[in-house]
Amino acid sequence: MKAIDTNILVRFLMNDDENQAKKVLALFKRAERNKDELLVSMLVVLETLWVLASVYKIKRAEILKAFSDLLLLPMLKFESQAVLQEFIRIAAENQYDLSDLLIAYSAKGQGAETVMTFDKKASHFALFELVR
Repeated sequence: MKAIDTNILVRFLMNDDENQAKKVLALFKRAERNKDELLVSMLVVLETLWVLASVYKIKRAEILKAFSDLLLLPMLKFESQAVLQEFIRIAAENQYDLSDLLIAYSAKGQGAETVMTFDKKASHFALFELVR
C-alpha cells in the first residue's frame, strides 16, 4: 500500500493547479481500477484541515462535507476511519476548533480518557482537561 500526502488531497479538493489535479485524478482512477488502497494518515487529515481553513478560507461545514465525501471513495483508506467519522459527526454539532477536535477524537480512539491542555477554550470540551 502507498500513502498520499496533504498536497494530493488539497489538489483533489481545490483543483487549483490543473496539471496536478489531473495527475491526482489519474492516480485515484488507477488505484480504483487496480483495487489498490491509498493510505490517508491522521497527520495528513490534520494538515489538510488546517490548509483548507487557513490558506483557502473554506467554511467549516464545507470542510466537513468534503471529508465526509472523501470517506466514500473506495481507493482511500483512512487511518482510524471510525474515529474520523465520529470527529466529523461531532464537529458538525459544535464550534470547537477542528484541529482540537481531531486531536481529542484521535486520542480517544487510542484509549485516552482526556487530552491534557493549557488551551482554556478547548478545555470546555469534554475530551479535554485543563492543566492548572
